[in-house]
Amino acid sequence: MRSSLPPSGDSTAADSPVPTHGTERGAGGHRSGWPLRWTRRTWPLVDAAIWVLAVYGAVWLRYDFRVDLLLTTGTAVCAALAATLQVLAGSFVGPYGVRHRRGSLEEIADLARTVLLVALPFLLFTLLIYPPPVPRSTAVTSGALALLAMLAARFVVRARDARAARNRVADRRALVFGAGNAGTRLVRGLLAEDDCAVQPVGLLDDDPTKSRLRIEGVRVLGARADLAELAREHTVDLLVLAAPTAEAGVLRELSEAAADAGLEVKVLPSMNDLVGAPTAGDLRDLDLTDILGRTPVHLDTALVADHLAGKRVLVTGAGGSIGSELCRQISRFTPSRLFLLDRDESGLQATQMSLTGHGLLDSDDIVLADIRDEVRIEAVMAATRPDVVFHAAALKHLPLLESHPGEAWATNVLGTATVLRAAAAAGVGTFVNISTDKAADPTSVLGMSKRLGEQLTAHYATTQIGRYVSVRFGNVLGSRGSVLHAFTAQIERGGPVTVTHPEVQRYFMLIPEACQLVLQASAIGADGEVMVLEMGEQVRIAEVARTLIRLSGRADIDIIYTGLRPGEKLAEELFGADEGRRGTAHPLIDCVSVPPIAPQTLTRDMIDDRMRVLARLRGLVSRAVATDPVLGPNAIGVVGGQPPDADGTQGATDSDAPDTLESAQRENTARAVRAKTSRSARQDNPRT
Repeated sequence: MRSSLPPSGDSTAADSPVPTHGTERGAGGHRSGWPLRWTRRTWPLVDAAIWVLAVYGAVWLRYDFRVDLLLTTGTAVCAALAATLQVLAGSFVGPYGVRHRRGSLEEIADLARTVLLVALPFLLFTLLIYPPPVPRSTAVTSGALALLAMLAARFVVRARDARAARNRVADRRALVFGAGNAGTRLVRGLLAEDDCAVQPVGLLDDDPTKSRLRIEGVRVLGARADLAELAREHTVDLLVLAAPTAEAGVLRELSEAAADAGLEVKVLPSMNDLVGAPTAGDLRDLDLTDILGRTPVHLDTALVADHLAGKRVLVTGAGGSIGSELCRQISRFTPSRLFLLDRDESGLQATQMSLTGHGLLDSDDIVLADIRDEVRIEAVMAATRPDVVFHAAALKHLPLLESHPGEAWATNVLGTATVLRAAAAAGVGTFVNISTDKAADPTSVLGMSKRLGEQLTAHYATTQIGRYVSVRFGNVLGSRGSVLHAFTAQIERGGPVTVTHPEVQRYFMLIPEACQLVLQASAIGADGEVMVLEMGEQVRIAEVARTLIRLSGRADIDIIYTGLRPGEKLAEELFGADEGRRGTAHPLIDCVSVPPIAPQTLTRDMIDDRMRVLARLRGLVSRAVATDPVLGPNAIGVVGGQPPDADGTQGATDSDAPDTLESAQRENTARAVRAKTSRSARQDNPRT
């Protein structure tokens, strides 16, 4: 959201951050009229005069302050020569033809180059003429004196104008949190902006080494703990957050302190999102992603590019929140083809629009298909033959799936099995299954169905050529149907905001951050592992609701508690109680192993029987029978290839279970070896 601050003037002023009255704007926002002409004529004259004084000063110093040796024709000729060369060189290759900000590094570099172009001919002139009109050292000494005097003149003008800019009357008086690069650029941009609506009166920074820092005369007044006191002392009504790398906890604390002090809060976007110097118009409102998000994720782009560049990539669920963002990020790594698969035609159109700028839906890369349709998915995989598959298609609303578990079984379990089988048949190189933190020690239908998706993926890792990994993470902010949208809609209607329990808490992550880590995990994940993204600290949902209410400016919104829903936990876990957490090459990604489950254990004839689905989900997730030499832990709930009964019990009796289990292990081992051999032979042949 852009700033609601009053519109401000042009920010390209070169000579002064102070508004110049009586001028008009020309094309491109540059000043036109006499002030610009006066400026371009005055500085060459000032610098020429400085050269004259520098030459006389250098000669005077060389002759031990003897005036009789100073006032000669030779000195006057050399001074005139230097002044003329300064005007000519400065106009063609120096600072006079460029609208530098006065005292900027660019202007200093241009001045130094111009002085050098003057001093060299001057020195050559004194060396070629005998006797020299002035001492030969004059060219060097006067050049140094001239450059110092020119810089001093510009810094005096800059300091005068900055003081005037700080003392002007503006609509808003602001404290800026962050005295780093972003805060420095913001303060300079606000002071240089004509008729700026925001006046920076001071800075806040927690770094004690910056306690005496001044930026264009604007001082660091204290740390964030001093916010309320400084706001009263300096009559401030606005806090600007200019610390892009600040942690979410710091921003939450500042937001709450600003609310207590009666300050409005604005945020300076990342420097990567800005063009030119930041201005008051670039400031935006604080939103929930600022105070729940985290510092930017640093990717090993070379590793991810090697994994995706030039490859054929297919994304299921490409019309959803996670799938569409994955597509946008994958496209940056220039895959040879990027296939978007979804059953939601509107979602596909929106994703195509974000990728190509149009939503014509006329490309072969757009695939309309349902992962529950076996024949269609097998045909799609055979036609596209992807090297990498990201499986993001799933049903995800916990309470709805509690009421309709057959849909979770059909989509999240059977649909995942269908995609896995079709991808394996097409010879996929890497398969990435998108999972959820609810799969760790699951208590809900959603969690159990996603847990089975992880186990199915682990099974294919043991029997197929290629890498099969799952990626597990928590809630993402801004996804369709997320708590953020629900609370916002309730606030817009005037409340109340409904929360299940005052102590319920969840992990949160921004969609771009989650997708970046998914790409990283897909590149480093070992075969069969579940990669678990580091989610930071869990946040109370009630606190999220209170924050949104505060950001809305409404004081009449109540929060009511409705009680935990079936299958819902007070807090989520990223790791199951029996899962051994291991680190990876990336500090924000861990991994665990899950017992594989064979797709032969799944049945497709009970989707409409709610109790059978619930019993099957619980039975498959909770029962581990044995450990196979090749498969690892054997397919849960399977004895002799027979699935459990509807109530989750085994069909085999206690007396025949050991012999049947041993036979099943031998059969599974032989099947796995045959599959591996077959896949290896096919991998040796080029794909057609």
